[in-house]
Amino acid sequence: MDWDTVRTKFKQVWGYDDFRPPQGEVIANLLARQDSMVILATGSGKSICFQLPALLQNGLTLVVSPLLSLIEDQVKDLQSRNLAAAALHSSLSSLERKQVFKRISSLRLLYLSPETLLSKPVWERLSDPDLVIVGMMIDEAHCLGQWGDSFRPDYRRLGVVRSALMTHKPASHGNMAIAAFTATADPKTQSDLKSCLKLHTPQLIRTSPYRSNLSLNVAIAWTMAGRKSQTLKFIQAHKGQSGLIYVRSRRDTEELAEWLKGQSFLTSAYHAGLPSSEKREIERKWLVGGYPFVIASSAFGLGTIIQLEV
Repeated sequence: MDWDTVRTKFKQVWGYDDFRPPQGEVIANLLARQDSMVILATGSGKSICFQLPALLQNGLTLVVSPLLSLIEDQVKDLQSRNLAAAALHSSLSSLERKQVFKRISSLRLLYLSPETLLSKPVWERLSDPDLVIVGMMIDEAHCLGQWGDSFRPDYRRLGVVRSALMTHKPASHGNMAIAAFTATADPKTQSDLKSCLKLHTPQLIRTSPYRSNLSLNVAIAWTMAGRKSQTLKFIQAHKGQSGLIYVRSRRDTEELAEWLKGQSFLTSAYHAGLPSSEKREIERKWLVGGYPFVIASSAFGLGTIIQLEV
């Protein structure tokens, strides 16, 4: 594909004149339907790397993502730009799912979880010989290693998707590329991703994970009372700022949130055990400033898009 066409589409959709390294390299690989492993620091524009090639090709790109809130954020952004994107997930009504199935041949991006992808009705629709599928993008791919052996085993089945789907497609559809995107993958995780996803001589594209605007500081507190005291002092010293306070367990999120509410702070506990609707509402309130900070387990923040004025 002519590179001027690629840049023109990029400018038309996102308003930028040129790519941020190494976005151009990733985009070129995916347009050539080359398997890739992409390890880029948070905020490097990973999503554009697979969204733009999807829009430029005649066929459907599957985007496998771990969290409903992340799926909804990205699809909402794409649809606001009048782009052919949709999502399939368990929160949709029967009518909404039927509407997505009806439009699927005209879509360029379809977001879904591993579980939805491998569900019978979705799999049967994707296996339609007339449906062209040009790629499968695994967003937040490190989740495969973290979750695939425990409570989300369908992650480990993603490696058979390409070969299984291709048995239903004519050769004229061409190759189906697979790319794994993450901000964090050590050599062991990279090897695991390559093996599990059955990547074909993948191009490894990565940047340093270190960010110049981030700093690490350690403060020692030997007791729960000491931790609470230091947390309270830190919050009071950063009034008017936004942040996240991470703790080790669900119980810790709830106990600390309740204690801080008792200190007259607006906050909430966030963990994987909350209903999806409640988690999305907490995320929304935090993003718009309704909660200056949230007490969270590691379930919070995966793929959250934050824009800062500096």
